[in-house]
Amino acid sequence: MKKIFLLVSSLIFGAALSVSCAAQAEQTPLVTTELMANSIMQRHPEAWTMREFKQLTEPEWGYPYSLVLYGFQKLYVQTGNEKYLAYGKTFVDQLIDKNGKIHGYSQTEFNIDSINPGKLLFLLYEKYKDPRYLTAMQSLRVQLQWQPRTTGGGFWHKNIYPWQMWLDGLYMGAPYYAQFAQVHKESSASFDDIAHQFLLIESKTRDAKTGLLFHAWDESHLQKWANKETGLSPHFWSRSMGWYAMALVDTLDYFPKNHPKRKDLIRLLNELSEALLKVQHPSHLWYQVTDQGDRYGNYLETSGSAMFAYAFAKGYNKHYLPEKYKGIARNIFDGIVKNHTELDSQGMLHLKDTCGSAGLGNEPYRTGTFEYYVSEAIRTDDPHGLGPFILAGVEIAQFK
Repeated sequence: MKKIFLLVSSLIFGAALSVSCAAQAEQTPLVTTELMANSIMQRHPEAWTMREFKQLTEPEWGYPYSLVLYGFQKLYVQTGNEKYLAYGKTFVDQLIDKNGKIHGYSQTEFNIDSINPGKLLFLLYEKYKDPRYLTAMQSLRVQLQWQPRTTGGGFWHKNIYPWQMWLDGLYMGAPYYAQFAQVHKESSASFDDIAHQFLLIESKTRDAKTGLLFHAWDESHLQKWANKETGLSPHFWSRSMGWYAMALVDTLDYFPKNHPKRKDLIRLLNELSEALLKVQHPSHLWYQVTDQGDRYGNYLETSGSAMFAYAFAKGYNKHYLPEKYKGIARNIFDGIVKNHTELDSQGMLHLKDTCGSAGLGNEPYRTGTFEYYVSEAIRTDDPHGLGPFILAGVEIAQFK
């Protein structure tokens, strides 16, 4: 009898969660987004602990945290609630000392991922005028000045990944580069360079048949994952195209209206968006390996899908994309909420079905095969999904 009672209780509670999440999809996107943000803060009063699997003992300067906290900054701007700004400020202040030095950061690693957290500093410096923030921002700009490049002028992803450009790297570096260049009134040469990064990697990674972009390109063709004729990695990974799409809409915020390459960036966004719609699942999400939905082991993945929701929503709001993307973005967001979130017994909202991490090369060696991408850990409440979810919710809340 006890086993039957526990089974029935489990079924009732599971059904209640399902109903709650379906009901949550009926709430306004901003209500749902604030619930997710408040749930994150409740689970992790210190933002640097949100990557639970790492079991860190001190904060680290890393893009997954800044991806979430950039969403918190946008939520602060949308709502005016200071707690969202303060949550990220605490994180930043734990990592930047009195001289503006970033704890654990090394310019000479030339890791373009390390540029991304710098986006948090612009709003903080504007609001608090703390010179530490400016010093840290300048050190990141110096890294970009000396970042190693391919023979065609594209930024290497990291010093340990020579001659390689990854779609991920456009999000990590370009929006920061553009915002710094705008704020500090750099010459048009900086914006020429930024546009070149987008156009170069698109020209190398775009598949002529589908319009989708391969994850990465190795100019040397020496990597085991690289096609010996093209240098391309073997598959389309949804999150990598999500990084690229988000990079486009965020960079355009700071790109001069009269720059001759601005229209090219908008064209790239439209072309990729249309290609993505052709492989979208009826549930409004995308598979981990984008075009391989019918293969065993593939799954509907929430970080890439949320990134597309954000890029489409912002693209619509900024008039880069046609009006149809308003409804498409809202459907993606609602599909994630309805089928891939969960309310626990404490009323906290959780995001499921997020790829924990994926890359190429390094040790142990990541081969870029289908089997590799679907074997990476699938996590709940991973920052790679939480950040774009919050960004998408805030952007959709601005629909008119």
